[in-house]
Amino acid sequence: MGWDGDDLAGKMEEVFERQQAAADARANRGTSSVEERAKSATFESLRLSRSRIMSQLASATSPTHRTMLESALKSINDEMAK
Repeated sequence: MGWDGDDLAGKMEEVFERQQAAADARANRGTSSVEERAKSATFESLRLSRSRIMSQLASATSPTHRTMLESALKSINDEMAK
């Protein structure tokens, strides 16, 4: 089974982003309220979902699947903008 360079790069980027988020969380531990932490966790979840969808969109070939992924991406972007 061969390695897809784009897929591997995407996974490496996700790992790096998670490590950065964890480091940021450790640095800010105890300085935020429960609501701020919940909002931050929700944003992080949306960010990871967005990254996963973008990776899938890069390899999607079916027009119907691409349309569904683009719609999901728009929804996530709208939610992150709030």
